[in-house]
Parts: sequence; structure tokens; C-alpha cells
Amino acid sequence: MLLPALAAHSHGDLTLDQVRWLHETLQLEEGTPRTEGIGADMSIAHRTFTDTASNHLVLELGRTGGDVWILSVYFEGERPSPETVEHHRGLFRDLIDQLGLTLIDITPAATADEVFTSPHQPGDAQEGVGVSWDLPYDELDRMWFHLGLRKDAPREVKEVKLREVMSYPVWSVAPEPLRSQAEEFLRDA
Repeated sequence: MLLPALAAHSHGDLTLDQVRWLHETLQLEEGTPRTEGIGADMSIAHRTFTDTASNHLVLELGRTGGDVWILSVYFEGERPSPETVEHHRGLFRDLIDQLGLTLIDITPAATADEVFTSPHQPGDAQEGVGVSWDLPYDELDRMWFHLGLRKDAPREVKEVKLREVMSYPVWSVAPEPLRSQAEEFLRDA
């Protein structure tokens, strides 16, 4: 089964010529969407390749809705090397910039600007009335996974996700040890 190694989501309008250029630049098999694995229903075109360790990989262009574009690398078996992932991260960011698209996120994120945060704006104190903490986490190290992060995620990525969760009313009823650890983590930044 194909699993995602890297996915870059961006937003914006592309002309047919820009989409053709993207196919050519990435050497994608036009008109051949991927048919297996996670997210196959969003696939527009793909190509298979191997990295230096001979891992079977898939490079893909996908689309959701009308104007969200996804550039992805999938793997089967062995996860691609960090060098392969970082090469494609740079490639995807360059293509997004060249096409004038707006970066939404890159998963896994390596920098703060690659993190998607909810458009939620903290409300007034009334918004927090009646909230309860239903998560089993009372330690920060155990909560990273719930925030969609690995324990070894870059610090700046953790800071963005932590500040986001702390902006929600439910944070006011999170366990005291967790709130203290979060404040200390951000203070040490």
C-alpha cells in the first residue's frame, strides 16, 4: 500500500497551460491518476520512480475542490531518505512560488510557515462556558501526536501548533500540569 511521505497543499487558480507545464516539469504521466492508496481519489497525474536506496516512490499532482492543489510523494515499503524528502520539499515550494499559489501546509512540516492553523479566532470568555477536557493527555510530550506532530518535529512547528490549541476555550480546563508544561515550553523558546 502506498503511504504519504510528503504532501504540499496550496491554493489558487491555475490555467490549463500552467497545469500542462507542471506535468512537464514533474515528468508526470498526463491523464493517469493514481488508483491505489490514501488520497487516490484526488489524483490527477503521477509517475513512479526510485530513490538512491531503490525505494519505490510515486510523485503526484492532485486536486481537491476547485482550487486546492496537492503535490505529494508516496512510498511503498521503506520510507524515503530524509534527503529525498527534503529535495522534494524544496521542489514543491519552488513550484508553488513559481505558479503564484498560496501555500496552505506541508506535511510533515519543517518550518512554522508550513503548518496549517485553523482560522479560529479566540472569542470572548463566554465561548469557554461548559467546555470540558476529554483528552487523556496531562503531559506535553504525550500530546504532540494529538496535534499531528511527532515528538521530534522541529521546535518552531511545535510552537505554532501549541499556540493554536492554547487559543481555544477548552485549553482553560486542560490539566494544570499540561498547561504549566506548555507555558514553560513557549517561555524557553
